[in-house]
Amino acid sequence: MSLHGTYSKDGKIAGRPAARTPVDSAPVPMAERPTVLVYRSDMLPLSETFIKEQMIAYKAWHGLLIGRRMLGELDLEGLEVALLDNRGSAFRARRWLGFSPSLKMLRKTQPRLLHVHFGPEAVAAAPLARALGLPMLVTLHGYDINIRADWWEKGGGGARMRGYPKALLKLAQRRDVHFIAVSDAVRACALAYGIAPEKVTTCHIGVDTARFAPGPMPIAARAPRILFVGRLVEKKGCEVLLRAMAIVRRHHPAAEVVLIGDGPLRPGLEQLSRSLGIEAHFYGARTPKQVKAALDEARVFCLPSIQAANGDAEGFGLVLLEAQAAGLPVVSSAFGGAQEGILHGETGYRFEEKDVEMLSNHLCRLLSDPHKAAAMSRAARAFVVSRFNIETCTKALEQIYSRVAGLPA
Repeated sequence: MSLHGTYSKDGKIAGRPAARTPVDSAPVPMAERPTVLVYRSDMLPLSETFIKEQMIAYKAWHGLLIGRRMLGELDLEGLEVALLDNRGSAFRARRWLGFSPSLKMLRKTQPRLLHVHFGPEAVAAAPLARALGLPMLVTLHGYDINIRADWWEKGGGGARMRGYPKALLKLAQRRDVHFIAVSDAVRACALAYGIAPEKVTTCHIGVDTARFAPGPMPIAARAPRILFVGRLVEKKGCEVLLRAMAIVRRHHPAAEVVLIGDGPLRPGLEQLSRSLGIEAHFYGARTPKQVKAALDEARVFCLPSIQAANGDAEGFGLVLLEAQAAGLPVVSSAFGGAQEGILHGETGYRFEEKDVEMLSNHLCRLLSDPHKAAAMSRAARAFVVSRFNIETCTKALEQIYSRVAGLPA
């Protein structure tokens, strides 16, 4: 393991980062905070900015991000990072964890808890938790709990993941393992999977409402642009959006759609947009800064998620909160997010998945009525600030940390 400290772009290690301090309360002094090890084998994909933001928002705990590979995709500046010895998969790691130099270094940090994001990562990290004698908290995000067990068992996730469903349920039997669901919908999936109700707590992730603030241009003055952000995979439902745009353009010929993200379905979606004769711009993967710039130029945000053939569905759709914090009305069918992350008729509209006509109606309404769009813009921002501010949500997470670790809240 590397000596840990604040990670910078040039790979150097510096001192511990300063925590964000909201006006309502001050953080616990760093030296007095218990340490939580946050595990993600690949540190960190662009799509997982939420892990970084959540850790930066800690006020009662000190976080150390640990993993096996440094991707170089997401800027980790502001985090303390430790790279574990990469001698093989965690399943084979049982033989060396007891004498690994990584463990010696980790023990010096006196951790009280291991927090793992995603179910498959938890199965892989279980030997590490046992070797360190730590309770483990697992955040379930969606695919890791709503994809059907038979899909995994038949090798849909690869031969090495055939045993994942049974391994996860076996892990859930341990007294020192608990789970967080990112939405009530994900929690319901966890219970249906066979995890005991007392083992799973819903805790929303939240967004940085200071960073995702409304842009300088009023909603009513913006071009009739619909924005989508996400991986171009089946569950994101981009085909539904493109077909709805074909209807929208009959009423709003200047309407266009911008799609940020990449994935295996991109070539087919580009071909569909051409055959439909719609104005669709595929931008590919973008940095968080570029995504924010796109939010500042759009009139409406759309997340038309569906349930994939293997059962996979949107756990929440954190981008729904980011868009609303930035003052965008949203239209979504996202599993979890459409029910918990939107005030229907106030901050946006929800619709039944795959309902192209209803989606087009909602989009046309927002493009046709600038006063309604402006009112929703204001309400959307207020809604996220009051319920999903990252400071509030992370405080709830830290309370769960203390409960699982057996410490005073």
